[in-house]
Amino acid sequence: MSFAMHVNGRPTGVEPRPGQCLRTYLRERGWFGVKKGCDAGDCGACTVQVDGNPVHSCLYPAARAAGRSVTTVEGLAGPDGELHPMQQRFLDAQGFQCGFCTAGFLMTTSALDEEQLTDLPRSLKGNLCRCTGYRAIEDAINGVRHTEEPDPGHAVGRNLGAPAGPQVVTGTARYTFDVDVPGLLHMKLLRSPHPHARILSIDTAAALRVPGVHLVLTHHDAPERLYSSARHEHPTEDPDDTRLLDDVVRFVGQRVAAVVADSEAAAEEGCRRIVVEYRQLPYVLDPEEAMAPGAPVLHPKGPESRIARPKDNVCGEAHGELGSVEQGFAEADAVYEETFRTQRVQHASLETHGCVVTFEPVGEAAEAREAGEAGETGEERIVVRSSTQVPFLTRRALCALFDLPTEKVRVVAGRVGGGFGGKQEMLTEDIAVLAAMRLHRPVKLEFTRAEQFHGATTRHPFLVTVKLGAKRDGTLTAIRFRVVSNTGAYGNHGPAVMFHSVGESMGVYRAPNKKVEAYSVYTNGVPAGAFRGYGLGQVTFAVESAMDELARQLGVDPLVLREKNIIGPGEHMEGPLGEEEDLHIASYGLDQCLGVVREALANDTSAELAPEGWLVGQGFAMAAIACGPPGGHIADATVRLLEDGGYDIAVGTAEFGNGTTTVHRQIAAGALGTTVDRITVRQSDTDVVRHDTGAFGSAGTVVAGKAVMKAANALAELLLTFTAEYARTPRSLLRLGADAVECDGRTITLKEVFEAARGKGVELAADGHFGGSPRSIAFNSQWFRIAVDPDTGEIRILRSVHGADAGRVMNPMQCRGQVEGGVAQALGATLFERVLLDEHGEVTTAAFRRYRLPAYADVPRTEVHFSTTSDAIGPLGAKSMSESPFNPVAPAFANALRDATGIRFTDPPFLRDQVWQALAERRGSHDAE
Repeated sequence: MSFAMHVNGRPTGVEPRPGQCLRTYLRERGWFGVKKGCDAGDCGACTVQVDGNPVHSCLYPAARAAGRSVTTVEGLAGPDGELHPMQQRFLDAQGFQCGFCTAGFLMTTSALDEEQLTDLPRSLKGNLCRCTGYRAIEDAINGVRHTEEPDPGHAVGRNLGAPAGPQVVTGTARYTFDVDVPGLLHMKLLRSPHPHARILSIDTAAALRVPGVHLVLTHHDAPERLYSSARHEHPTEDPDDTRLLDDVVRFVGQRVAAVVADSEAAAEEGCRRIVVEYRQLPYVLDPEEAMAPGAPVLHPKGPESRIARPKDNVCGEAHGELGSVEQGFAEADAVYEETFRTQRVQHASLETHGCVVTFEPVGEAAEAREAGEAGETGEERIVVRSSTQVPFLTRRALCALFDLPTEKVRVVAGRVGGGFGGKQEMLTEDIAVLAAMRLHRPVKLEFTRAEQFHGATTRHPFLVTVKLGAKRDGTLTAIRFRVVSNTGAYGNHGPAVMFHSVGESMGVYRAPNKKVEAYSVYTNGVPAGAFRGYGLGQVTFAVESAMDELARQLGVDPLVLREKNIIGPGEHMEGPLGEEEDLHIASYGLDQCLGVVREALANDTSAELAPEGWLVGQGFAMAAIACGPPGGHIADATVRLLEDGGYDIAVGTAEFGNGTTTVHRQIAAGALGTTVDRITVRQSDTDVVRHDTGAFGSAGTVVAGKAVMKAANALAELLLTFTAEYARTPRSLLRLGADAVECDGRTITLKEVFEAARGKGVELAADGHFGGSPRSIAFNSQWFRIAVDPDTGEIRILRSVHGADAGRVMNPMQCRGQVEGGVAQALGATLFERVLLDEHGEVTTAAFRRYRLPAYADVPRTEVHFSTTSDAIGPLGAKSMSESPFNPVAPAFANALRDATGIRFTDPPFLRDQVWQALAERRGSHDAE
């Protein structure tokens, strides 16, 4: 009997391959709204409906759908294209950020009955979101509308939806792998089973005999050049310690070889057939042991690699003292010292790392192809479609690695399914480009979820010893940090994260005596990298926990202690490593953030929600962060008038749920007196936009946004000047409108202005540039009220309140979503997320069901309060707010846990069994007394 299935009302008779899941079957038919997030039924991104029932298509056998009706998100809308009510609700509430999980949520929620809609924690247990914090999703399901349609020229400060919103909710937004490439080959990687070993030989003959295998790459095929997988505007910020394929492996999971084949299955079989002979080497997993005499040396390289002390496994280090901490502690009436540990955390963006490498003709060959002419192929260039936050820096790295001119490489980032710093790396593009150049065929490399854990990067684990001294009145006399950051097997981002971690975390407090001793250390574990907060979260956890203990010693209110010692408006952050001259408090909202905490304390009744017999406590913490990375972060933008009277923005920064596309349109609409629907945005394509350092370091609004603002303002001036000459009217009488120029009672459409300019050979376009300096400082506070069951260790969050100093808030709905998402991600790291390694350094939590992400039921609704400030540096008074909400969450929670239990927990995550055990041990010690 022939196979038959209906997909979105269309019949298909293509029989699935033996064992094929429904997800891959549907994607191969072009239904790209069905996403790959985990391949294990854990995240729900692949959810579709079979005969009206939601299923995880990655677990559902395609053959089982024979004779059934399958609906994907593309088929959810009505026959005339009208949106399904749930799609419209997600659009109205902006119930998404990166949007990679949205199709799955829509397919689940659109199938819920009234009873299921009243129990969302249970109904949504099969769908994960890493971006939103779930409140926006809940609002969407409940029909709450947040989006607005402001008058022309009044977009800034309003709740405008993302321009890609309609595509996200209909499944037509194109992420990295949502492309159909003829002749595409698939790459799979063979990875090291050893934490440290030298490759003595590799036999690839059997792999090459596998039907469908085209190429096997080993270290014999790799360039000798060393580089860093980290991407910064200035490459010298990171040590050059990485080779594309190396004859020495330094962690379990390091790539050893690559197989390229017609299918993923053939490539995987090819990897299994490769025979590698290793000589195992001594390894070290603990950073303190790695610095000790006699430890195995991981990178015996010369000074050209910019490793601080290779023989001691010290990737980078920083030492400095302001005043004399010895004298400061001697003058103190109270001294508190403690050591805190923070764990590895995975970014867990639902779209995994990967890229698709193709070729396209250039010059005359491209013109001939457009004209449909046959003949010689002519010149070609490499096109890399990548899930990256840094397309321009990736292009630069590829050109350097393969000695290619810039014009021979084009890097394009489609819509990126989450980043959080993890995609500020080059982890797939280098080896995929090498294979594509060898074969002159398109090549795809897409990480599995397991590879995200053992082949990508994590947050840096930190060991932080904090010592604080203060006088009886609470005045700080000395602060001392000793920081050891575990950068893993490679130093990508290691020194930079270490330096940043001890900056604002110490600088936000006044003290005449400060000292820092910091190390970034190599070990034989999975490499760490850029992660939301960039080291500040780890050290802020330690210092904010210590400040609470110091307050207890002094017998003062922790809030009062902080208010007494924080820096004020107009002050500079002083630290033992020297003052960053371009860093200014260009607007000050820290007092308002602390005022949010004071107000929460004064009006809180949430303790009444605690079950009888549970321990109740409250705690808060604060944090500061620079608006942009040091050393310069470049953005270039161009805004031009189009023939139809609309506008075009060309800007390089990538969109992965950070909302920069929305904000850039708002900024331009305000400057040009128009509406956002008349503005298109081209971005993240090195071929069509000018240079941009990348979407990291909270730079999307304050750096790229400022470049857009400068370009839009310049174009507004150009339009008015040209139209005044054209209409022979004084410029002072002209005003830009939504689609025309009002000219002293006469209306001249922008289409007419464009035609007039074209007739005179004038292009109505303007450029804007910002180099990322000077920089301002953003502030945040977080407060919790929690309850703890002393009999089980269970913790419930009774109330969560966040204060955010974002300067002038460009889009309150969107900015609130950034805060909520940051709090939710930080709560995951605080309560249960941890990447675990066994005694050999192998990751043992390489799946979502072993690495628990916050689900809907885990995340409280956080009350978000914005300070009323306007920044003197940021565009239109705005400051950054993508990374900073993460940083005060863990210490605020730890302080609440201390208040509830009387126990200072210094080693997150605060797992239920560990809380119970600590409480039991305390009860036992009390009983013994």
